[in-house]
Amino acid sequence: MIYRVSHEIRMRYAKPVADARFNLRLKPVEWPGQAMSDYRLDILPQPAVRADETGPYYLTTTRLEYEADVAELAVSSSFTMAVEPRGHPGPTPAVGELRQLALEVPDLSVLSPAPYLFASRIAAANREIGEWAAQLCPPDTAVLDAALALADRLHGEFTYQPGATDSGTAPIEAFRARNGVCQDFAHVMIMGLRWCGIPAAYASGYLRTIPPPGQEKLVGADAMHAWVTVWCGEQAGWVGIDPTNNCLASGDHILIAMGRDYADVAPIDGTFVGAAPQIMSGGVDVAVIDPA
Repeated sequence: MIYRVSHEIRMRYAKPVADARFNLRLKPVEWPGQAMSDYRLDILPQPAVRADETGPYYLTTTRLEYEADVAELAVSSSFTMAVEPRGHPGPTPAVGELRQLALEVPDLSVLSPAPYLFASRIAAANREIGEWAAQLCPPDTAVLDAALALADRLHGEFTYQPGATDSGTAPIEAFRARNGVCQDFAHVMIMGLRWCGIPAAYASGYLRTIPPPGQEKLVGADAMHAWVTVWCGEQAGWVGIDPTNNCLASGDHILIAMGRDYADVAPIDGTFVGAAPQIMSGGVDVAVIDPA
């Protein structure tokens, strides 16, 4: 499947702001089954400094620095991506042995599983979520089976409800309300898996906008989407699971970045000097250009 992806972001300020610094995380990382071409990133106004940086997690950050005051920022990201569906990876280790396996992996790269065992800024350790997840993650269960069961439970018990939460809503609030959006679903699942000793990461990316004939549109396809990547042992590696749609992340999913939680992979953040309120708008389109 070959897709053409476009993402527009526009920031407007009530009055110009000074010393603006932005971080964009819109350029896709390399990922099994994905092959990118024709990447383009257009920015208005042009910054005084523009630089691509990698790390500390599995992402590319485009750093922008402005010397002149900024009243409006327009960002346009586009690329072509060939995606091959990824099937079930086969047998995976038991939950009870996975934590030790992750800690013993001789890998200091950004894809090392060990850092994803621990709490992070948004996906903090929480006993209530952990004990809820542990019911489906007994030590003798294969880790992928446990993770899929947890995604299924989350999908069945929670209601996808845009507007019920925002980027500042704590995962425990969404958990207790049993509603939210893909960001909330991903954070709750990550927190539950880590409680059980399973390395889990936050995946940011896109879904195809128009479904195949006869199939329902995936939830979350009109904006950047979030799902979970689970480390399933050295043989299977990182496996994407989408709890919002209760499926493996496969041919409909395009990975952009992977981090500990949303704070690591937000598509745009930054700082400026001033007190002007800001309004952000934009849109996403993922079009099939060759169904292959």
